[in-house]
Amino acid sequence: MAKIARAWRNPSIDRIWARANGSTFSIPPITRLLDRWLAGCAIVVDPFAGASTRGTITNDLNSTYPTTYHLDAVAFCDELQRQGCRADAVLFDPPYSPRQIAETYRAIGQAVGRSQTQNSRLYRRVRDGLDRLLQLGGVAISCGWNAVGFGRRRGYQAEEILLVTHGSAHHDTIVVVERKEERWRR
Repeated sequence: MAKIARAWRNPSIDRIWARANGSTFSIPPITRLLDRWLAGCAIVVDPFAGASTRGTITNDLNSTYPTTYHLDAVAFCDELQRQGCRADAVLFDPPYSPRQIAETYRAIGQAVGRSQTQNSRLYRRVRDGLDRLLQLGGVAISCGWNAVGFGRRRGYQAEEILLVTHGSAHHDTIVVVERKEERWRR
């Protein structure tokens, strides 16, 4: 089967300095990016919301956060799919490292082991779940220490990349904004 050539556009890339903050969406340049991209979105799904109110349907394992749900992120996506949710935008801002994942589980008194800290497996499963919820033409915004995002393989086109440098020994925060242009077939 021959591959079909696709015309992929290069995203705009911006680099800016801002003070680090564990609450990613409160970092000023990231706040401004979210303001632009989420304007007009009626349903915004956030599986790792923490204290953020950016999503209209939110989730966090920690029950002290004022989120709509307090489920494992994969179970959250599955539940929304069962309900027939169709999102205009999805936010993907998970704990960035195995250490951060372990801290999240310990903070709520759950045991944490190797299977919980396999972040590449967790990230893939949550992205797959969010992809099933996002409408064609919808926007996926991913935050982390890399620019992987949802990717071309799933039918996403990168529109914007924001590289937020924090100075010193801090990792940069990378925000990738992608538009869902095709339906993903496994």
